[in-house]
Amino acid sequence: MARIDLDLAHSYRPNPKEDSDYALLPLNMSFEDGGAYALLGPSGCGKTTMLNIMSGLLVPSHGTVKFDGQDMTRATPQQRNIAQVFQFPVIYDTMTVAENLAFPLKNRRVPAQQIKARVGQIAEMLEMSHQLDMRAAGLSADQKQKISLGRGLVRPDVSAVLFDEPLTVIDPHLKWQLRRKLKQIHHELKLTLIYVTHDQVEALTFADQVVVMTRGKVVQLGTPDALFERPAHTFVGHFIGSPGMNFLEVQAMGGQLQLGGRQLAAPQALPEGSLRLGIRPEYLALAPAGAAATLPATVQKVQDIGTYFLVTLDAAGQTLKARLAPDAALPAVGDEVGAQVLGEHTCFYKNEELVA
Repeated sequence: MARIDLDLAHSYRPNPKEDSDYALLPLNMSFEDGGAYALLGPSGCGKTTMLNIMSGLLVPSHGTVKFDGQDMTRATPQQRNIAQVFQFPVIYDTMTVAENLAFPLKNRRVPAQQIKARVGQIAEMLEMSHQLDMRAAGLSADQKQKISLGRGLVRPDVSAVLFDEPLTVIDPHLKWQLRRKLKQIHHELKLTLIYVTHDQVEALTFADQVVVMTRGKVVQLGTPDALFERPAHTFVGHFIGSPGMNFLEVQAMGGQLQLGGRQLAAPQALPEGSLRLGIRPEYLALAPAGAAATLPATVQKVQDIGTYFLVTLDAAGQTLKARLAPDAALPAVGDEVGAQVLGEHTCFYKNEELVA
């Protein structure tokens, strides 16, 4: 296992001149030894590029990659001692499950008894002990991908195990089981795991630290709780959560906020001028129309989602969404209410960045 330090940028174009020319904008970040990380963001944001640079499949156009302080920028994946699990299964169909799992260890001439013990341990973790003697060709796609996961995890001496959207071909119910299993394996084996996904549920349930990316830029590295409670960038607020964070255009002046034709006392010291107020639908409370320190709003839609109600509001031409508990008093479409947008969970943003 190793600490991985990245200080780099990458462009697939020979002479990048502007931000749009870069697949990865300049970044400086570290992945700690033994940590569980997720790289999260929409397709094309640079997640797989970063993963392939870490693994050695791609050399960055600018900067360095270090493992435990040693420059490995031009080292091969073998020299870096990396295991990588890809989006689709990469296995040997003619081999049995046990032979597939043992293959990385046999290549390194690990003693037979150690191979047998390690293969048995990984197979038990993946609940494949009863399939060890079966040929891989006869297994389903999700079972084959479990073998790929096992081959990535079977070497105890790897610097890191890198996962590139490994659950794409997995049945939805099995996805939940495997995420839980990977979390358990991480705690038991203490491997450095880095997991690429565009699915926020996968990222937030698997990782201790999540790297959120958009358009080649890392906009926040933090715990799932920090990403939800204090998004450092408006993109994080929008991307994390279901639905994402509400945003309102406001003007800050003289300790007051002007929004929706109302003037409300600012809850904290704020830079003057145009800001965006952000509040999660979970924290947007509704009060009777005209209540103090609220924003006048009209109910546009009430949806029963099952575990909660989603209420869509119009506040001075801006759309807000509120998540209400199933036992909450529900307004009707067309009702006038007061939206409580200010509170301890309210965030403010200037130029898309969180105001401290």
